[in-house]
Amino acid sequence: MDSALRDPHNGSTQTPSPAHGTTRPPSTPQGIALAYGSLLLMALLPIFFGALRSVRCARGKSSSDMPETITSRDAARFPIIASCTLLGLYLFFKIFSQEYINLLLSMYFFVLGILALSHTISPFMNKFFPANFPNRQYQLLFTQGSGENKEEIINYEFDTKDLVCLGLSSVVGVWYLLRKHWIANNLFGLAFSLNGVELLHLNNVSTGCILLGGLFIYDIFWVFGTNVMVTVAKSFEAPIKLVFPQDLLEKGLEADNFAMLGLGDIVIPGIFIALLLRFDISLKKNTHTYFYTSFAAYIFGLGLTIFIMHIFKHAQPALLYLVPACIGFPVLVALVKGEVAEMFSYEESNPKDPATGTESKEETTEVSASKRLEKKEK
Repeated sequence: MDSALRDPHNGSTQTPSPAHGTTRPPSTPQGIALAYGSLLLMALLPIFFGALRSVRCARGKSSSDMPETITSRDAARFPIIASCTLLGLYLFFKIFSQEYINLLLSMYFFVLGILALSHTISPFMNKFFPANFPNRQYQLLFTQGSGENKEEIINYEFDTKDLVCLGLSSVVGVWYLLRKHWIANNLFGLAFSLNGVELLHLNNVSTGCILLGGLFIYDIFWVFGTNVMVTVAKSFEAPIKLVFPQDLLEKGLEADNFAMLGLGDIVIPGIFIALLLRFDISLKKNTHTYFYTSFAAYIFGLGLTIFIMHIFKHAQPALLYLVPACIGFPVLVALVKGEVAEMFSYEESNPKDPATGTESKEETTEVSASKRLEKKEK
């Protein structure tokens, strides 16, 4: 997992230095401010909209819409799995040709990126289809075995509108595959982030604290303790990070002096913020205090990361600042309001009653509150 914010002045840019021994001209203060501000904005968008969509996702009307729930055991194991994956990638890049590895990774993320972007834009695109659009339903079903032993492997339902979105996303995918352009990279990165916040659900606040606490240590160790994470981030040509050029004002869209933000710094705090939104709705007080508090805490934490990185000119583990802010601020608010017990006893429930298969009244209330929040922001 790439989970650190990087300054191109420390040698961790995506592109090599210019040839013939020349040095890259320093970025202007305006270019630096534009790059950092854009990274901050791009990080906030998938968290905010992903959190809203996570409430509707919890309804889970079909298997393809059901979220993936992270338990405390999953959260405890995640930093270990992430560390093994990161170290494995580091060794692969040291042993094998970087060119061939990135070719395989490009094809893999090409497919994943198209699917993620298609799922992201589908709700927005549906508003542009005319009422008389010939929309047909399809189902992709793969099973294993026969008779009573038959087991579903894939059961995915889609329609003609989804195919149109898939076609549009494929155009971006081809653009990314052929050019590796930073805008195409960011479109895929934003799609991955939004899908992660929407579809990955923590089952309770304690699990969120375990996950963020474990990755807090993970981030510090791999950024400050070794050069592994920075090396992988520089070598890994895949949309696992958001980038923005600091020389955009000088070179336009062909700029190549990038500041970077790993997707882990968006998705990990994002799924915790989305959990707090669902907790807010479960309180049925028609307020979203904990969501707004954690959202503001994320802005503060990421802003502090950018400030520290700019001062010391060194890659920073963003979770070092984001985790204390995103956990500390909401817990402090809960202490003031006397709702600590309610916060830590909140448990994500099955959106459908297992016996009747019907949606609970509480779930309907959550979705209605989410819609009111969305309208209010608009």
